[in-house]
Amino acid sequence: MSIVHSDGLGQFQLDNATPHASRVATKWLQDHSSDFRHFHWPPKSPDKNIIEDIRDALLLTVKKRSPPPRTPMDLLTALQDSWCEFPPG
Repeated sequence: MSIVHSDGLGQFQLDNATPHASRVATKWLQDHSSDFRHFHWPPKSPDKNIIEDIRDALLLTVKKRSPPPRTPMDLLTALQDSWCEFPPG
C-alpha cells in the first residue's frame, strides 16, 4: 500500500470474503492497520464491488493501447500509465 499510495491516501477495501478473513490475513491487517485506511464493505453485499469497475476501466484502456503490451513489464507499465491517467476520485 505504501508503494502504490506513497501519499498515505490509500484505502484497503475489506469485504470479509473467506480468504480475506483467514487467520493469516486478519493478523496481517492488524499488524499493518496503521499503514492505511480501511474501507469496510458489508459481507456478501449484493452491491457490485467497486474494484471490478476499476479493473474493467484499466482493462479497457490497456486494450486500446497501440502497440499492445507484449511482455509482463510492458503490461505493468501500461497499467501504471493508465492508472495515472484516471481522474482523481
